[in-house]
Amino acid sequence: MTALTATPAPPGTLLLAHGVGAQHDLPLSPFYAYAGAFAALLVSFLSLGLLWSSSRFHGDRAGRPLPAAVQRLADAPATRTALRLLGAAAALALVLHLLLGPDDPDRNPAPGAVYVLLWVGLVPASLLAGPAWRLLNPLRALQAVLPARRPPRPIPAGLGIRPAAAGLLLFTWLELVAPDPTATPVLLTVFAAHTAVHLLGSARYGPDWFAHADPFEVYSSLLARLSPLGRRADGRLVLRSPFDGLDATPQAPGLVATVCVLLGSTAYDGFSDNPRWITSLQTSPLGRTLTATLGLLAAVTLVAALYGLCAGALRLLNRELTTPLTSFAHSLLPIALGYLVAHYFTLFVTEGPRTVIMAGGTDNVPAPAPPLGPGGLATLQVAAIVTGHVLGVVAAHDRSVRLFPPARAVAGQLPLFGLMIAYTLGGIGLLIA
Repeated sequence: MTALTATPAPPGTLLLAHGVGAQHDLPLSPFYAYAGAFAALLVSFLSLGLLWSSSRFHGDRAGRPLPAAVQRLADAPATRTALRLLGAAAALALVLHLLLGPDDPDRNPAPGAVYVLLWVGLVPASLLAGPAWRLLNPLRALQAVLPARRPPRPIPAGLGIRPAAAGLLLFTWLELVAPDPTATPVLLTVFAAHTAVHLLGSARYGPDWFAHADPFEVYSSLLARLSPLGRRADGRLVLRSPFDGLDATPQAPGLVATVCVLLGSTAYDGFSDNPRWITSLQTSPLGRTLTATLGLLAAVTLVAALYGLCAGALRLLNRELTTPLTSFAHSLLPIALGYLVAHYFTLFVTEGPRTVIMAGGTDNVPAPAPPLGPGGLATLQVAAIVTGHVLGVVAAHDRSVRLFPPARAVAGQLPLFGLMIAYTLGGIGLLIA
């Protein structure tokens, strides 16, 4: 798919993708962008090394409790039921629009509901309200009312969130590579397959299946680690530092794969707007779809390989570090969030309202003008990417001083610092390529 331009899309062209602009048209100075990003990372790294000698984050033990009345309201069965019914009603509306509406994304809000309101909207929703999709997931509501034939089995110990990582990769393939991702038959098929797989999984393993395998629920839950609203280990609803939520990220199997899919797919989306790549797709003897698929897989693999090399270097620096891959994977989440903000902002504020208006009965609606001009958009993109990496440096430093001996805590971060620089330069390079 193409990336959104910095001007409103004309009627007749629904632009659904991660991208927020034709990057080569944005007023970015490569020198100042790279220099500013490197300076921010270097200053933060040196400052942390000099001033931060012991771990300050407390994971799921931290947070200021909210009033008991707020806790009771949030945990009330009526509240949970109302949210599940809201999610079920939205899913039903989506299916009805797909079945009864026109097969035209400029007249049918269903594609925008999937690729904008759901996929993109989960970013702000999870940052503000915690794991939003766990509360709204219509499949949880459906699973709760279906009769159980047998007691659920325990989730296999090694499963982790690997199924969700695979689901996220398939969804990003649908969005970025599939020949016609907005076509009604395609969306109906995907919706039916998603429903069948997860109802069968939950019938076997119970509702815990969704927390391990539903890609949208895992995606939302990981983003919610950076929310100021969270829960302590004792279940108490608290206001907390996002760093404490990040520190409490479970080191589950599949965590690295999930984050690498988020980073790699967003990177591929930025690169897919490059004129040279578009020409390659059009002229490839393998065909557009296969070439784009290989490009997406290559982007995810590159992100994962760089992180794997970093984890290997960490293991060499500290032989007692038995799980280097998962020990620092949480520090990639702010980076993924920075990429998501940089690539999603204009898509959400333009196509989001347009989708809502169409759902209200008005079709062929032009998207509103973006709230930022090219200069403001370029600044936002670079700031989001750099901020995400700086937050990642902070999270990695705190984990490093906890896991490494004091004499090697700073040296132990050098591989992570190098990784952050590589990811930052790559992210900014995608904006200005």
